[in-house]
Amino acid sequence: MKYLTKEWYELCQRTGLHFGMRAHKSAYEHDEALYLRLYKKKEKEFISQRREVYDVDPRFMLEQDGAQIVALDKFLNGDQISEEDTMVYHMTSEERDRIQQLIAAYDARPPFDKMKCKEEFSEIQEWAYKEAFHKLPGELSSRIADMRVFVLGYCTREVLRELKQLSKENKKHMMLVLDEYRQAQQAENIPEHIRSQLGFHDCTVTELTSGKQMVMRLDTRGGFTNNNKVTFDAVDKIIRQDEHIVGSYWIYNELYRTDCGYEVHILFSGEGMSELIIHCADIVVEEE
Repeated sequence: MKYLTKEWYELCQRTGLHFGMRAHKSAYEHDEALYLRLYKKKEKEFISQRREVYDVDPRFMLEQDGAQIVALDKFLNGDQISEEDTMVYHMTSEERDRIQQLIAAYDARPPFDKMKCKEEFSEIQEWAYKEAFHKLPGELSSRIADMRVFVLGYCTREVLRELKQLSKENKKHMMLVLDEYRQAQQAENIPEHIRSQLGFHDCTVTELTSGKQMVMRLDTRGGFTNNNKVTFDAVDKIIRQDEHIVGSYWIYNELYRTDCGYEVHILFSGEGMSELIIHCADIVVEEE
């Protein structure tokens, strides 16, 4: 990737560092009693939210059949949305059967497991604790009295002010790169049928065969398209092909013209961030 890189993706995750954070007058010092009190408060809120989700009847998913949707790449490119850019989602019989299975499972579900929910909350806090040191600048982390209280959503007024400023700077940089990406892509002489069809954001790669003809199949239930097969024809160079692409989500792609066809860049999210960069003569997108 030249623009929408792993680093850019991680930068996107740092544009809302202040989201959900509140200033607390007692966050200036390490206070075990404060931590335990706030932990119980947040744990209670988490259990309540999980119970609400647990009681959501999946029958509402049947209402998606016939809904009108817009491809995400139209938003990314900043294009004006026209009627031709929208599509009507028609639910497949397989998808309807899957929802019926969810409904059956919902009707037969066991009682809500409060203890399991508490364990989940604890695991989330442990992960967030480690992630906070990765997301925050070291100098800022050193001025947080108790990182456990921070990941619960509380910090000093000064830290909150810095988080807002840092998020603002990160968003500015993110948008700058995104604008450069849009301009670069618009300057490329890519046929519209390829540009518009190669939109698989949040689709899961289920199969990838290598060779002169590289074929990728996707589960598109999380995406915005009914097309589920991409064929990269006459591949003459594989510049990069990371592991763990199968099973990962297609996040972003970049397309560039070459003398003999196209240079394709795709970024995936899954077990780490995987990337695929190839040269091919043609790209065929279809629905099987």
